Amino acid sequence: MAPLDWDSCTRALEARDARFDGVFFVGISSTGIYCRPICPARATLRRNRRFFANAAAAERAGYRPCLRCRPELAPGFARVDAVPRLAQSAAARIAAGALNGKSVDALARELGVTGRQLRRALERELGVSPIELAQTHRLLLAKHLLTDTRLPMSQVAYASGFQSLRRFNALFRSRYHLNPAALRRRNAAPDRPTDEIVRLTLGYRPPLDWAALIAFLGARATPGVERVDASSYTRTARIGKHTGVVRVSPVEARASGSALRLEVGASLVPALVELRVCVRQLFDLDAEPSAIEAHLSAAKLPVGKLRRGLRVPGAFDGFELAVRAILGQQVTVKGATTLMARLTESFGESVDVGDESLTRLSVTADRLGDAGTNRIKSIGLPTARAQTLFVLAQQVAKGELRFEPDANVAAIVRQLLEIPGVGAWTAEYIAMRALHWPDAFPSGDLVLRRHAGDLTAAQLRKAAERWRPWRAYAAMQLWMRSVAPA
Repeated sequence: MAPLDWDSCTRALEARDARFDGVFFVGISSTGIYCRPICPARATLRRNRRFFANAAAAERAGYRPCLRCRPELAPGFARVDAVPRLAQSAAARIAAGALNGKSVDALARELGVTGRQLRRALERELGVSPIELAQTHRLLLAKHLLTDTRLPMSQVAYASGFQSLRRFNALFRSRYHLNPAALRRRNAAPDRPTDEIVRLTLGYRPPLDWAALIAFLGARATPGVERVDASSYTRTARIGKHTGVVRVSPVEARASGSALRLEVGASLVPALVELRVCVRQLFDLDAEPSAIEAHLSAAKLPVGKLRRGLRVPGAFDGFELAVRAILGQQVTVKGATTLMARLTESFGESVDVGDESLTRLSVTADRLGDAGTNRIKSIGLPTARAQTLFVLAQQVAKGELRFEPDANVAAIVRQLLEIPGVGAWTAEYIAMRALHWPDAFPSGDLVLRRHAGDLTAAQLRKAAERWRPWRAYAAMQLWMRSVAPA
């Protein structure tokens, strides 16, 4: 693991620069506590500081999380070249709960390596073992739930990925020198024990252009599955066997950092680990906007003034996004929304979540793969496009194609291009949003070409080389060029 630059970290810490929130943590040797760089606590002596690249490394060194700045709320580390692919993929899967009930060797097999190779990769790049990384994720989520909700202790333990309440209590006490029940008494949460909604906060590095995000998602919202207005995004969701409603809305900036509010129905609480990852990806909460915008500005992106805090909307579900991308070929955004509504009405499972506007779950690969081309075609699609959706669904249902941010992007794009009816624009758009790849760039897009100066696709690809490794953000800036900032 490359060492952190002490002077740079010190300057960021003393300025409480929110752009470094989640990029590093500081351990205070005189107290045994580790903090985020935006911690409101009074300044400490420089000789008492140690800097760590991640929370797990700080905890391995014996530090406990600060109760004021709450490291569990820090945005994730987002630089695309931060770790080699294996460590990056493993870290992403572990954050999504891959080791909750599964062994390191099983995860390694999924990644095509041995358990020893996986352990060495994470030790070398992150300075911690896979188990230590997983334990830190579980403990910080548990601390988050203990502080912000009134969930019963057993639910906190299982929702955080622990297999037993006894193991949770023991590890929490040994790692944090705190009793979970005592922490809860110290931080009385606003939720009542009878609440059917669990409310959490998800941190991000400011700025965040909420208006642009919500406008983009709103124009593409699937009726019956999603509801979008100026102040919130709401949708039905199924994670494993758990079904319910998810709502996301902005909250006012505060001392603990900028954040969105995540509200989850009680039925989805057991899936919180995976759910938080889905929402963070959908709203691109781990981006570093200041670094991205500085690069695009220096690279002379032809948009005049950049929109501050513009994110790349991801996908709550990769297959859902891929279907939408295919339906969007050669039609308007509104036309694609109409087709997605018909597809969902025909093949999406009905659900009762107590909301008259949310009546369907998103179409799954299993249901679409079982439908066949003729039934898919009946929603008003050409035969060729219905066949494209059918082949896509079958590959996903069989596990031959996976839409996950830790996947090998180049390999997935090649696989997509082998499906009849999937061209370069569709594959790059899927990589951009479903795979959350920051350097994806659909250079054939007519709007991008026009806003970049009426360039050909080849000319745009050449021009975009200087926007790497954030070409997806360049695409968003170009797409939003004709939209006035809110």
